[in-house]
Amino acid sequence: MNYSDTVELKSRTGRQLHVGGPNLGNRQLFDRLVDEIFDRRWFTNDGQVVKELETRLCQYLGVKHCIPVCNATTGLQLACRALELTGEIIVPSFTFVATPHAVRWQGLTPVFADVNLTSHTVCCKSVASLINDRTSAIIGVHLWGHPCDVDLLQAIANEFDIKLLYDAAHAFGCRHHSTMVGNFGNCEVFSFHATKFFNTFEGGAIATNDDELASKLRLMRNFGFEGMDHVTHLGTNAKMPEICAAMGLSMFDSIDQFASHNRSNFRLYETLLQHIPGIQLFSLDHLERANRQYVVIEVDEHEYGISRDETLKRLHHNNIRARRYFYPGCHRMPAYAAEFAASGRQLKNTDELCRRVLCLPTGTSITAADIFEICDVIRAPDHR
Repeated sequence: MNYSDTVELKSRTGRQLHVGGPNLGNRQLFDRLVDEIFDRRWFTNDGQVVKELETRLCQYLGVKHCIPVCNATTGLQLACRALELTGEIIVPSFTFVATPHAVRWQGLTPVFADVNLTSHTVCCKSVASLINDRTSAIIGVHLWGHPCDVDLLQAIANEFDIKLLYDAAHAFGCRHHSTMVGNFGNCEVFSFHATKFFNTFEGGAIATNDDELASKLRLMRNFGFEGMDHVTHLGTNAKMPEICAAMGLSMFDSIDQFASHNRSNFRLYETLLQHIPGIQLFSLDHLERANRQYVVIEVDEHEYGISRDETLKRLHHNNIRARRYFYPGCHRMPAYAAEFAASGRQLKNTDELCRRVLCLPTGTSITAADIFEICDVIRAPDHR
């Protein structure tokens, strides 16, 4: 059935329900910190608030170093540069395009690996098959707050003597068994974009337990300056401003509340969607230890009756701004498609997920009533 044939269900509230509506922290604390920033007239350049945020991040994550930066994309670029990567970097194609872009912007070649259909994270077998004498690193992506197979990836990196780093944009506050994400590989890069579980308006951070790497990253995020006028590294301007750090500090007291709200949303989605043929909610048992930042469904067109894209149009028609992540896969985007096609390889699992995956609104701006409305649209009996 075509989208034009679907019944129109007007939004009960009239407002749009978004994926990635911002979480809000302690406004009084934020206002106080902003007043102090104005009083000091120190707005950037590693000020007091950024330093305090860094300390809190290290304590929360249980890492030796967590270096705030202006955004996660720049953080990935800094990590590639500080690790002195060369040649080819293996990355999953099923990720936000910032991951391979950061690699390419450093003059490196992203080589796309396939993912696991169950976990949606990078397939270790695919990674191992792509390593050659030009490979200098693997970038794993912790998707939907679900960590990669960090133990096997580390074993592969050790075997081939290459670097291992992680795009942890989705995974702040998540754990692999008892260990917080942030402690794996050579380093891990978090996103604190406004749409993320923990946000600083815009920003990110690089977590590492490597003292030497942390020292290089600190220098390189500030043009490579060591002291007043002594430049020792090729750097850039990746500093986080004070006001963004203030937003981050305002978040800490609410982290458990954010996670609890997300878990409640997820459980309600689970209840309301479980008997709809062709709709499968992405869920792994241990994700109770995750931030539940994303509610992800897979749409089986043959069982459900309409395609994922038709489902998306129907939701958008009803002011529900669901998203199809990460369509069409980085390897099929114009910036990479021709080069990938020339390789003659296929990423069957990535292509399959790109046809099926849909992210539904969640977060503290989404209420139980909103979720009932969203699921009403999805289960509407006349959609077939």
